[in-house]
Amino acid sequence: MYVIRRLGKAQRMPWRRVWPLRHPACRELVQRAQHFTLSCWARYALPNLLVLLSLIASLAHAGPDAQQLLANADRARGGGLPGIVWTIHLTPREGDRKLEDQRLEVRATDDASVAETLEPARFRGAKILQVGRNMWLTKTGLSKPIPVSPRQRMTGQASNGDIAATNYATDYSATLAGEEAIDGEPCYVLELTAKHKRTTYDRVRYWVSKSRGVAAKAEFFSLSGKLLKTAMFEYGNEIRHDGKRIPFVSRMTIRDALIDAETEMRYETVKVRKVPASEFDLGQMQ
Repeated sequence: MYVIRRLGKAQRMPWRRVWPLRHPACRELVQRAQHFTLSCWARYALPNLLVLLSLIASLAHAGPDAQQLLANADRARGGGLPGIVWTIHLTPREGDRKLEDQRLEVRATDDASVAETLEPARFRGAKILQVGRNMWLTKTGLSKPIPVSPRQRMTGQASNGDIAATNYATDYSATLAGEEAIDGEPCYVLELTAKHKRTTYDRVRYWVSKSRGVAAKAEFFSLSGKLLKTAMFEYGNEIRHDGKRIPFVSRMTIRDALIDAETEMRYETVKVRKVPASEFDLGQMQ
């Protein structure tokens, strides 16, 4: 019979034998149990812990989702919104020669837009309709709308696709290429690769502000990798959507990378409102 102490009181336990810790057999049993516990830890728990720590470290250094950054930046240029209307004033220049200004009204939804010429008067009423990946032109003198490419030049350095609402998240696959400051503002650098052949450009290098979530700069490349144009953006406009204030582009300056030429696009009278589906009906344009 042995005596053990529990809660400070000695108790007799005649019904079972309790091995004292000083007994050699008991010490051996404890040592084996400790060895078994450490062995199991090293064999099973430790590798899983290392995998978990590695995963946490990789996620911490993975950076933001590039495609989501692109989708958020699209809204500041008319993409991904249920309905929005604005006017664009285009001022092109080639060398020292100033070309004729144009003014258009753009009406857009999430996946469609129509740009209607307001000035000059001789082009008034001409429209460029973009629905999904297709684009058409209609104007006085045409019996029916004709298909056009987003890559065709509208005026100066501005292509048809530059005028339409920006929906890069649909047309391009984005990858995070690093970080760089533009005019002192920290930005994520995205590499955009065209998903299909109906995009305005084959490849785009896109700087997105880390704090504002809008595009600060873009470089547009050909399929062969030749730099074609660069663009800088300003955001003096603001819209409201889903109860949030969203900065909206007020100026886009497109510069030719090969010659001394640029086109300034000023965005004015921006309004979020529903646009009737009939605006994007090709049959209504005929």
